[in-house]
Amino acid sequence: MSTITKPYHIGRKISRIRELKDMKQEALADALGISQQTVSAIENSETIDDKKLLEVAEALGMSVEAIKNFSEESMISYFNTFNDSTLNGPVNSNYCTFNPLDKLMESMEENKKLYERLLQAEKDKIEYLEKLLQGK
Repeated sequence: MSTITKPYHIGRKISRIRELKDMKQEALADALGISQQTVSAIENSETIDDKKLLEVAEALGMSVEAIKNFSEESMISYFNTFNDSTLNGPVNSNYCTFNPLDKLMESMEENKKLYERLLQAEKDKIEYLEKLLQGK
């Protein structure tokens, strides 16, 4: 008996894609109008009919070809392209259009003004209370 997994186990591909999309079996079952147990059976199946595969693909928001061609290696390669600046270019750049220290300083100035107003209000309240106590 061989322990090597077959590369075209469509159920495992569906299961892995669902997991990567952070989707539970119950959510996929609801989208397909079937039970969670049926989704489990699909994910354990080496093959599924084309009609059901199309329904699953639509529920996962992808094409049948994407499911058939899915592999862990291709996903790792795909996500690694996000760190390759030659592929992303300036369109996907994550650069600030402002100086964060300037924003921090502005915020600190606003907080300082608020603190000074609160402090003055407390002083005014103490002064008022002292006047009341002296008047008695």
